Amino acid sequence: MILRTLLLIVMLGGSSLMAEDRVLFNFENAEAAKKWQPVNDGVMGGLSDGRFKINEDKNMEFFGTLSLENNGGFASVRSREAKLGLEKDDSIVIRIRGDGRDYNFRLNVPRSVSRNSYEQSFKTKKGEWIEVTLPMDKFVATWRGRVFPNEKFDPSNITGMGIQLSDNNPGSFRLEVEWIKAKRPE
Repeated sequence: MILRTLLLIVMLGGSSLMAEDRVLFNFENAEAAKKWQPVNDGVMGGLSDGRFKINEDKNMEFFGTLSLENNGGFASVRSREAKLGLEKDDSIVIRIRGDGRDYNFRLNVPRSVSRNSYEQSFKTKKGEWIEVTLPMDKFVATWRGRVFPNEKFDPSNITGMGIQLSDNNPGSFRLEVEWIKAKRPE
C-alpha cells in the first residue's frame, strides 16, 4: 500500500494528494499585534472608531463603532505589508465569531502595481464560530467604494489583507478572528 501511494505521488509530479493549508496569521502571541493596524474613515473626515486587540483567548478582536457622520462609513483592520506567497488557485479561509453583520475581506497589492484593493464579502453568525472560505477568483477590484468587476489580479502580488466593515448600519460591532489561512486546492 505504501509503495502504491509513493508511486502515485511520483506520477502526479510529487504533489500531495491532500489540500495544503498554510497559516498566514494567528494571534497566539503578543507579537502578532505588531503585524496589524486599524484604518478608519477618519482618513476622509469620518467619525468611525474601529480598533483591535489580541484578547485573552489569543484571538484578534476587531471592535468599535461605525458612524456615517462626516462622510464616514468604514472601519477596518489591516495587516502590515509583507509578501504572503499566495497563488491563483488558493482560497483564504478564516475562522471567525461575529455579531451577525456582513464584513468585507480585503487583499492589498503595492500601489506601484494597482491603486485597487480586492474584496469579497462574508456574513457572520451572531455569537457562533464559523469558517469562511474565500476563493481567489471571487475577489473583486474596488477603489474608494467603486467596483471594477473585470479587473483581474495576480495573487503573488498581494502584500496585505484586512477586514472592513462598511455595511451602512451605524452602531457598535465586534468580530473575533482565531486565524487566517491560505488553502491550496486538492
